[in-house]
Amino acid sequence: MLPALALCATLMGCSVTDTGPINVLSPVPTRASTHFMNDFGDDGALVVGVSFSGGGTRAAAFAYGVLRELDAAVIDEDPRERSVTDSIHMVSGTSGGAVAAAYFSLRGPDNFHDFRERFLLQDVEASMRTSVASPVNLMRAWTGGVNDRGSLANWLDRNLFDGARFSAFEYPNAPTVWLTASDIYNGVPFIFTRDTFAALCSDLDQLRIADAVAASAAVPVVFAPLDIAADSPDCGYQRPLWLERALDDPNAAVRLNAHARALDSYRRNDRLTTVRLLDGGLTDNIGVTGFALERASADTPHGPLTAEQAVRLQKLLFIVTDAGRETMPEWGHRAQRPRLSELLPAVSQTAITSSVRKGFDALNMSAQQWQADIIRFRCGLSDAQVTRIRGNLRGWNCRDVRITVEILSFRDFDDATQDALNRIPTRLSLPEAQVDQLIEAGRIAVRENPSIREAIAAIRRHAGVRRSPWPES
Repeated sequence: MLPALALCATLMGCSVTDTGPINVLSPVPTRASTHFMNDFGDDGALVVGVSFSGGGTRAAAFAYGVLRELDAAVIDEDPRERSVTDSIHMVSGTSGGAVAAAYFSLRGPDNFHDFRERFLLQDVEASMRTSVASPVNLMRAWTGGVNDRGSLANWLDRNLFDGARFSAFEYPNAPTVWLTASDIYNGVPFIFTRDTFAALCSDLDQLRIADAVAASAAVPVVFAPLDIAADSPDCGYQRPLWLERALDDPNAAVRLNAHARALDSYRRNDRLTTVRLLDGGLTDNIGVTGFALERASADTPHGPLTAEQAVRLQKLLFIVTDAGRETMPEWGHRAQRPRLSELLPAVSQTAITSSVRKGFDALNMSAQQWQADIIRFRCGLSDAQVTRIRGNLRGWNCRDVRITVEILSFRDFDDATQDALNRIPTRLSLPEAQVDQLIEAGRIAVRENPSIREAIAAIRRHAGVRRSPWPES
């Protein structure tokens, strides 16, 4: 055994390990988050948010199917044809879902359609160390993780994101994007936002998109943590007001307080020199924390909508995809106790499934409160204020606002289809047949969801579009 370990150590010493920090420190304060969504310049009646779960390429393909079906639903024809994807203002993702979220946000609704060929059908795992029998891999696993950012992150940078950095998200009509990893020092979701990087005295604009996505997908042991340098000299950082309130208010939301304490630790904890990031699924497998924090830190009853957006709004549709597998373990049907190799995956799946339920419930409650706050804000406006924003009072009803949160998952299908989808493994490379099966499942899940159909139909009626995007079921 000892000679084998010595050989592994020798081999490890000869290999090149990419463990440097992924961020660039800044000696001056960096730009803080605006906490408002871009105004797309349309009538603003429909605002859509999408959040894509973890689950490797299985999750990315399911998310892509959802996007393709939303893109097929035309909601306006004058002055130009627009589909639902043109109204996506918010995009978030975790792990495999972060790949789809980042690519859609980077390319926009007109240019994301090649995601199947550029990612879903590629052999991404060819760039990774995957052998469980390799002594070198065993030693790498023992010392933190088999793969460093020289594998997945660099593959994504070369083959999918074309070297793009976060500054590439700053184009006209770009959606707000939240990519989620896990800060394993503070035990909280790590959201790649300007507020987070301002607290690090670091420049988010210079961060490779591929590094953020790889951090979000860094499953423990399979990947080593990705490092964020947190030892910048004082850059003149000032806490934003929302962070001060979250730290000082005993009634602040627990999630917001934990996020604020984590950001505060990046500047005030002298012993913390490196923030280590792993799979976002450890803390938020459906990627909804970004929106929840944005809403909780808003200074207005309508934020992150602007006042103008809140007045024009009729429907806000937030779609969450959950591509988690729900296979029933075989040991549930036998008297013999489960072995350790069977028990550990079950424990992990139980924790993730429980967090998904809690995350979705929290999002739903937040959306309901947000709807009430927006209605209260709108109904408190004078006719002159409404006219200034809308141009007239024709058809104005201050209570005509509906925020709908829908989760799309494999549970939406019959038992046979669920079983087939659940058998697809959590990997970064899948056969073409399974990829297409998942894409089609995502499309069907959108098309057959009654609430999504109703929201789209209402917006189409408002725009005077008569033909139905989908046949009546």
